[in-house]
Amino acid sequence: MTRGKGKNGIIPSSGNVFADLGVSDAGEKQTKVRLAVAINHILEKAHVSQVKAGQLLGINQPKISALSNYRLDGFSVERLMNFLNSLGRDVEIVIRKRRSGRSARIHVTAA
Repeated sequence: MTRGKGKNGIIPSSGNVFADLGVSDAGEKQTKVRLAVAINHILEKAHVSQVKAGQLLGINQPKISALSNYRLDGFSVERLMNFLNSLGRDVEIVIRKRRSGRSARIHVTAA
């Protein structure tokens, strides 16, 4: 963490907990988590079992379990985006010039 302490010795967040913790590939990890949150939310809202979710996504139940528990090392960002497509969701990537004074970043939001 290279950021200075704020009031009361609190270090402000960068907006990415993985970066704040010094984890390598922090942007990719945060992107995967946000995509997985969207997938898990859709599956929970639909009240589908892990077996049915596996059928919908074309993967087996143990992989659904890993996904639902955010063990995402076996999933690429592209694969997670494809899962969202399989669940009837569009994935939109917006590329824009970064704001001055701010480092470039990847941001995922679910509508």
